[in-house]
Amino acid sequence: MTIQEIRDYLSRFVGAVELAGNADELISGPAKIESAQKGQVSFIANEKYTRYLDTTAASLVIVHKSVNVDEFSHHTSFLKVGDPYTAFVFLLQKFATPRTIALKGIARTAVIGEGVSIGEGVSIGDHVVIGDRCTIGSNAVIGPHTVLFHDIFIGDDAVLFPNVTIYDGTLIGKRVVIHSGSVIGADGFGFAPQSDGSYVKIPQMGIVEIGDDVEIGANATIDRATMGSTVIGRGAKIDNLVQIAHNCRIGEDTVIAAQAGISGSVTLGKQCMVGGQAGFAGHLELADRIQVAAQAGISKSFLEPGIALRGYPAQPMREQLKHEAMLRNLGAMKEKLNLLETELKQLKNS
Repeated sequence: MTIQEIRDYLSRFVGAVELAGNADELISGPAKIESAQKGQVSFIANEKYTRYLDTTAASLVIVHKSVNVDEFSHHTSFLKVGDPYTAFVFLLQKFATPRTIALKGIARTAVIGEGVSIGEGVSIGDHVVIGDRCTIGSNAVIGPHTVLFHDIFIGDDAVLFPNVTIYDGTLIGKRVVIHSGSVIGADGFGFAPQSDGSYVKIPQMGIVEIGDDVEIGANATIDRATMGSTVIGRGAKIDNLVQIAHNCRIGEDTVIAAQAGISGSVTLGKQCMVGGQAGFAGHLELADRIQVAAQAGISKSFLEPGIALRGYPAQPMREQLKHEAMLRNLGAMKEKLNLLETELKQLKNS
């Protein structure tokens, strides 16, 4: 694409795009700002990367509209926008080659149960096992060695990469993507303690419901409900190695980063952001748009929308930072107390 074509393309998504430089230069693809070469495009969304503006070999850099690029425009062209990160995401979508599985039709080694409904344009890979009474929507892709138990519904255009396991009764919406190794609908962790110290398994009789446009990373696990449904709302994004326990409800467009663990019957609101390795106690609720920092420990409900939580146990960020600062100063405080104690003893003795 020429820089002018990129400008026209981005303006459809991010509004006004200001050009500084050569509109006719050809761009072959994206690259990181520190390693980009001639003919490539990069971006700067964080101020600490502005130091590369003088040295980058990129032919085009997308920057915030407030950045003064006059002293650098002799060797690089610029597109100035309100949100460089989002603009670059749309540009990546333009240049990216879709990641698809090389499948066409239904493999001869696939095992398909009775009463299965398969829509038009479905691709099913080698050694896939599909149980009875499943429904596979149009243009869905089921990767090799994937296993579907009985009574599963998969919506149109869904993609299940190789080695995914879906337990019985699961409902999966349209355009859902599930990456390799994930397990959806395994039993929730329910065991009743007995007087002799043993445990009796609690039957897990519910299902998992996954809304449209959800993406689930590799080796994630989402457990079925004890009764009712574990629900992943429309547009949610679940990273690799995330555990979501029985009867959780994850709100629409909520994102959860790797290694987060969410205990049973937790409700997360819409558009929440959960950092990596965050942990949740069971039976609590977060309101919409709450941000949870990495490694935070959520031990109670927070019902004020839009707040940021940090620490263990998690607190609103402003309070947690105050407590953290106090902890850092404990050593100095102890020294002052020891000095005051010594002076007090001297006063008493005198």
